[in-house]
This record gives sequence, C-alpha cells and structure tokens, in this order.
Amino acid sequence: MQYNTQREQLVMPEYGRGVQMMVDMAVQIEDRNERQRCANTIVKIMASLLPSSTSKEDEQHRLWNHLARIAHYKLDIDYPVNIVPQEEVQAHPAPLPYPMKAIKRRHYGYLVEQTLDYAKTLEDEEMRRFVTESIANQMKQDLFIWNRDSMDNALVAQDIERYSHGKLQLDLDNFTFDSVGESALQHSEGGKKRKRKK
Repeated sequence: MQYNTQREQLVMPEYGRGVQMMVDMAVQIEDRNERQRCANTIVKIMASLLPSSTSKEDEQHRLWNHLARIAHYKLDIDYPVNIVPQEEVQAHPAPLPYPMKAIKRRHYGYLVEQTLDYAKTLEDEEMRRFVTESIANQMKQDLFIWNRDSMDNALVAQDIERYSHGKLQLDLDNFTFDSVGESALQHSEGGKKRKRKK
C-alpha cells in the first residue's frame, strides 16, 4: 500500500490527486487534438470541484492558469486565455524595508518621541502646552499598558523634560491627567463600580 506522503507532492492540493494524475497523463498524449480535448475535460472537472463566485470570464482565466501550473507549464495546447508566465508566478515580491529606529524608551514608542520633537518646534505657547499635555496623557496610558507599578505622574513629567532636553515642561500643579485603564472605565460609567454577584 502506498501512502500519499510517499507520493509526489501535489502542485495544487485543492484539486486533489485525481486531477494531478489526469494532467500528468494529458502531458504525455502525443496527438495534439486529443491533448486539447483532454485539457478541456480536465478544466470542466476542475470547475465542478471548486466553483467560483466570480464572473465566468474570470473563472475561465483562473482555471486555465491553474491547469498550466499543475502541468508545470509543460502542457502544449492552445490555451483560450493568456497564461501568466511561470517566472512571474514563482517570483517573490521584494521584501518591504522595515524602518529600524532607535527608541530611547520602548514602552513609549517612536511616535511619542517624534511628537515630542515636534512640540519643541512650536512657537505658539498655548499650542505647545496643549500638545505637551496630550503627549503626557498618551505616555501615562503607555505606562499603564507596560507596567502599572511604574505609572507615576511625576515620572511622566520627568521623562518629558528629559526627552525634550528641558524645552518642554509639564506643570503638574495645573494639569490633571485623563483617567486610564480601569479608572477610565469607572469614570465613563459615572464613577459607579459594578457589584459582583455572590
């Protein structure tokens, strides 16, 4: 008994080994007309195995290209559609460049540092204060996600001053942080805590 794991790997497993064997047999047929007739029959079988929700034209294009692929592009017939070249099918897209940025504190992320650099360039004092406070709220939220034990208002103010080289200051006496985490949920519910059912 021969197991499928001992057989040749299928090019397109979704069509099954039966279709693969029919295509392999069609490639060996010497008479061109008979080979064409056999290919037409195989495509009809493939269409019944994997019905498509697209238009008939798109489905035919897909099926004939799949047939060529299963045959390793060795099936010499008159294809009714344009066949995508083997090199194009097997070509891998170029890897996307991943921007590697040096981040001082990974739990804040690169965008926080970038926004701090932007805030330093603002000349309008009111806008600079607004942006700094918005960043402070985001930094506290990041600390909550990263490590709740380190979620400290003074730490956020200290980090803002450090990263901006003293150009940005957070006035803790006149600034109230937005609620984060569980306290934010309670705040949105009007400060009411849900009672657990016993």
